Amino acid sequence: MAMLVKEKVINTIEQSDYISRDLSWLKFNFRVLDQAQHEHRTLFEKLKFLAITASNLDEFFTIRVGSLYNYIDYQKERIDYSGLRAYPFRKTLLDRVNQFVETQYQTYQELEEQFIDHGFRIVQIRDLRDVEKEQVERYFKKTIFPMLTPMVYDSHHAFPILRNQVLIFGVVTQSEDKGKTTKKASFIQIPQNLPRFFAIDREKEDQMLFVPIEVIIRWQINRLYRNVKIMSVDLFRITRNGDFTLDESDDMETDFINEMRSKIKSRRTGRVVRLEILSRYSDWLMRLLKERWEIDEDNIFIVDRLLDFTSLWEIIKNPEFKEGMPALPSPVAPVSMHGVSGEVEMFDYLKENDLLLHHPYNSIEPLLELLEQAAEDPNVLAIKITIYRLAKRSRITDALHKAAENGKHVSVLFELKARFDEENNIREAQRLQKAGCYVVYGLGSLKTHTKLLLIVRKEEKQVVRYVHLSTGNYNEDTSRLYTDIGLMTTNEIYAEDVSEFFNVITGHSMPDSYEYLMTSPRDMRDHLITLIRQEALNAQKGLPSGIMIKVNSLEDRQIIDEFYRASQAGVKINLIVRGICCLRPQRKGLSENITVRSIVGDYLEHTRLYYFHATGTPLIYGGSADMMVRSFDRRVESLFLVTDKLLRKQCINILTYNLKDNVNAYILQEDGSYAKCLLEENDIPYNIHKEFFRVDEDIIQAAKLFD
Repeated sequence: MAMLVKEKVINTIEQSDYISRDLSWLKFNFRVLDQAQHEHRTLFEKLKFLAITASNLDEFFTIRVGSLYNYIDYQKERIDYSGLRAYPFRKTLLDRVNQFVETQYQTYQELEEQFIDHGFRIVQIRDLRDVEKEQVERYFKKTIFPMLTPMVYDSHHAFPILRNQVLIFGVVTQSEDKGKTTKKASFIQIPQNLPRFFAIDREKEDQMLFVPIEVIIRWQINRLYRNVKIMSVDLFRITRNGDFTLDESDDMETDFINEMRSKIKSRRTGRVVRLEILSRYSDWLMRLLKERWEIDEDNIFIVDRLLDFTSLWEIIKNPEFKEGMPALPSPVAPVSMHGVSGEVEMFDYLKENDLLLHHPYNSIEPLLELLEQAAEDPNVLAIKITIYRLAKRSRITDALHKAAENGKHVSVLFELKARFDEENNIREAQRLQKAGCYVVYGLGSLKTHTKLLLIVRKEEKQVVRYVHLSTGNYNEDTSRLYTDIGLMTTNEIYAEDVSEFFNVITGHSMPDSYEYLMTSPRDMRDHLITLIRQEALNAQKGLPSGIMIKVNSLEDRQIIDEFYRASQAGVKINLIVRGICCLRPQRKGLSENITVRSIVGDYLEHTRLYYFHATGTPLIYGGSADMMVRSFDRRVESLFLVTDKLLRKQCINILTYNLKDNVNAYILQEDGSYAKCLLEENDIPYNIHKEFFRVDEDIIQAAKLFD
């Protein structure tokens, strides 16, 4: 019977014209994990990708599985794109996650066998020499022991609130009282502000030993339980539901901040949606935890090796192994600045030229220089910017702070609901507010995700507006790791549109229309549907047509249905979707003219580009929005039309290169699986994460997508 139910579920999933968002995301994490298995990568690169899959999975459970339980726990109706209701979908999803975790640990085991050849090992106490044990014991006594707090649970002590995603020891003890034997559970949370590994350098053998902190604590745990019989010591880790919505009101902004802080704290006590535990655990403890947190077998992940692969970053970043990670290539000059010699004054350059920065191949430095110059320039009157995520030490906010101190008008929209960056954004926003900036804390229930900058400067008898529109965050750290584009211009049409847009998000303006922008939640979906339908109409008339779009995620059903109809009308549609893709390509009679590929490699593909052939006069948009319900209905987003001829060619070349890649590409199949783009015998490897450093103007001018 169970087999019949499983087959029915599989048939339901495969017959649907839509791919499950969550199952599609798991496929994406499998593609990231595949990077940890590539022969051409160093061991430390492989460990990096393994660590990334672990942090990805942490967030997936916190948000997506947490969201699923918001439906299950409150008995709300939910039907997945695959056609499954909440309970059967949960079972299917967690089965797939278990398969993923199994593959993760198989990969780790294979990599672990290579550690010794690269000069290090993760060891147990038994692997240490006496002098090394003494060293570890001193570290425990002086550093670890004072920070540990056993928390007992019994009739006199409430069950402790255990922290999210930290390593925890569950200790079962036994004692005699008046001839009666009783068991008690207590919990020890391992401090997060201590290193995961204690490093021992065996210099003469050219080998580094890493002793996990949990191994040290387990070895010395009797110091915490004197004269008490310890029955079992089990290491585990929990993940709590962190998916919350904010109840918006018209109260003062300080109330909004306090409510946000309250919601952030609620993540610390949310429902447990995952329990990871080392094998050979205590059945008595397991029964207690399952009953306490109301979880079943599907949510329990039993492992027999290192718990929490995100800790591998500590080894990857160890100075001893800096040569194990290939150095990032140096950025090259933007194509439109080739031939420009000497130092460039950005204000002067942008008065005459538009500039497209393609990160990380082009540095973010021109933008940072523009903003820092604006902060000090006496002719700059105002700066306006939207901020979603920031670098830890942000030159962006330093420049805004300086500008405000210098008496300029500075308006900043800080999105406090940027997930997991809420506290940092609150802190930076309040710092800028104290400096005199006008700070807006988001727009009610909408999350402001658009990336826009406006600098107003007085020049002789006129005012010139300098504009930056981007697909990525104002974050100089991620600009070296994420691919994004940013358009810098003094074009008056862009300037007018962006000025109007800032009046909307900082005030109560409602402009009739924009010339170069399409925005959400106002009209972005409708505008894109109109462009898709026009390509379908052109194809039906026998005119040239074509669509190519590069995004992070494609999930909106209305857009997917329009793609299906356009495909059936004969429009060739090439989609580059890095992560979630709910569209099913290559299905007979539905999507035969649609191809989908995902690029996963050295850099995180974050660029969003929308290309519509328009019978040979293409319309090309870049911007912050993916094709998702949240992007169209629950976020403030913008896409900008690229009008400059050279910059349009740059965008076309970016898309062309994505189609050429045969090193980082995975092709989505009709059944929802992904096939690695394999090199044939005579194929030349084409890796866009290397090729974009070699782009010149001749290459760009020759770029072409459709005939």
